[in-house]
Amino acid sequence: MEGRSSGIERNLEDGGSKALAPDEISHLALDIGGTLIKLVYFSRNDSWSVDDKGAKSPKGDSPLRVSCSNLDYPILYGRIHFAKFETSKVNECLEFIRSKKLLHGGRWHHEAPVSDKNGIKATGGGAYKFADLFKENLGLNLDKEDEMDCLVGGANFLLKAVHHEAFTYMDGQKEFVQIDHNDLYPYLLVNIGSGVSMLKVDGDGKFERVSGTNVGGGTFWGLGRLLTKCKSFDELLQLSHQGNNRVIDMLVGDIYGGMDYSKFGLASTTIASSFGKAISENKELEDYRPEDVARSLLRMISNNIGQISYLNALRFGLKRIFFGGFFIRGHAYTMDTISVAVHFWSKGEAKAMFLRHEGFLGALGAFMSYEKNNYDGLVVHQLVEQVSTSASYSGDKIHSSLAGDLNDNESIGCSVYTT
Repeated sequence: MEGRSSGIERNLEDGGSKALAPDEISHLALDIGGTLIKLVYFSRNDSWSVDDKGAKSPKGDSPLRVSCSNLDYPILYGRIHFAKFETSKVNECLEFIRSKKLLHGGRWHHEAPVSDKNGIKATGGGAYKFADLFKENLGLNLDKEDEMDCLVGGANFLLKAVHHEAFTYMDGQKEFVQIDHNDLYPYLLVNIGSGVSMLKVDGDGKFERVSGTNVGGGTFWGLGRLLTKCKSFDELLQLSHQGNNRVIDMLVGDIYGGMDYSKFGLASTTIASSFGKAISENKELEDYRPEDVARSLLRMISNNIGQISYLNALRFGLKRIFFGGFFIRGHAYTMDTISVAVHFWSKGEAKAMFLRHEGFLGALGAFMSYEKNNYDGLVVHQLVEQVSTSASYSGDKIHSSLAGDLNDNESIGCSVYTT
């Protein structure tokens, strides 16, 4: 399990494991996928001023950029927190919710648990599969929202509300992209979970699933587990850092005696056949280094997703492609491979763009559906830039993020008002 926070969550600051006070928590939402459970919840920050007629600055040194002086509703300030768990370890998610007292999070004043209302918002196939488990263990009803609606809702929300949300990544260079809200649509949203869904987004609530592939994050993790004996997705991803795919992949140069196939613009280093060298070598699986296998597998799947994504963008005349989902994990090599694939097949006309909060689109969409359904009157007014150092929570310890500032999805500050 990995949970993320950046300062409001005191149990992470002081290294302890105590829960936040119930009156600091509100509105829990879940995205329960085939591989991972993504969890989002809001916590109040009592060190920030609250005014029923307008916004005041927080007492600390992190400024809020809000303009809501004409609102007639109470304002609450705090952070939206993110956590994830392996779906196969759903009981860890249940314990996290119980230990942090998130089951009290459906009301602003918290006189009673949320189970006396419609329940907590949830999306993904697991919202159906594990509904009874949540009810039996926590007394929580899962109020189900459509998975694709939530993915698009979460993406639209982040692209409009977070200043530095989208970025490009190629050749080790990360560059933030400024999004013109008046020119956001249409775009292609490629969500890489266990499988891959490709959605053409034309506006708020206006989209269609135009394609997909069953070769996704579940493929990488499943094949990787069989081939390398890694025990977790992150272990497999870390292993790929140390590998050399050219030991296993057949390159153009391997076929052409080290030369380019220049007539068609194929460099000698271009992969002609993933895992192709394994055919011609008299070796068994144990003769190959696991890190080389992991690297080749990651390269194969990332290339494939990048190519299919561009072909669908070309099909609809879309220049803008956003990639999300926990397969990416802010992993530099994955992003670079996808970017190179899009650049190669588009001849430089299209760019792959990535999202800082890539894995939480569905969970955020479910969170935002409280507002859509006027659920306790929640309205998220504005998000504030995340400025703290990345950290991940495991037990009672804080660990550095694998990809540093590329994985800035610990928490995001926001202001909300209730009706």
